[in-house]
Order: sequence, then C-alpha cells, then structure tokens
Amino acid sequence: MTQLVAQAESASALPDDVLFLWWLALGIALFVVVPVVVFLLHRLLRTVGRVERSVIDLWNTATTVARNTATTWQLGGTGDALEALKAEALRHDALLDAAGQSAPQPTGGRP
Repeated sequence: MTQLVAQAESASALPDDVLFLWWLALGIALFVVVPVVVFLLHRLLRTVGRVERSVIDLWNTATTVARNTATTWQLGGTGDALEALKAEALRHDALLDAAGQSAPQPTGGRP
C-alpha cells in the first residue's frame, strides 16, 4: 500500500525542467507583462482625463452659446422696428429741412 502512495506521489510531481519553465513564465509575467499592463492603464487614464477636460470645455462653450442666443427669437420683429424708426427719422429730417429753410442761417460765432 505504501508503495502505491509513493508511486502516485512521484507520478504527480512535475519534472524539474517543467517546474523551471513554470517559474520562468511567472517571472516573465511579473517583470514584463505587469509593467506593460500598468503602462497601458496609465495611458488610458491620461486619455480619459483629456477627454473629460475637453467635455467640460465643450459644455462651458455650449452653455455660453445658449446663453448668448437665448433671445434670438426676438430678431423677427427687428426689421419692422427698424422700418418704423427709419420712417420716423425721415419725418424728422423733412420737418427740420422745412424749418431750416425759413429760419436764418447761423453765423457760426457767439454773440
């Protein structure tokens, strides 16, 4: 019976070269793969930070544009108001021209 247990233990044990290769693979993973993963995660984190800053800048710009253009709906009546103002200015000009023709011309000096 003890001979069967000894055979089972020796059969399940890995040969030295396989054990060495496993330790070598673990060492490579520890000193090569882990730093590469850390480097890539750091680059990803920096990129996400840049994207976040750009989104914040875009949000601020968009809210400023929205604030500046909130009253553009009122521009529809601007043309009519300008036409009325122009007509009133022309009436004033005509009135002043009529009054200026009958009034004495200024001499340009103080009395």
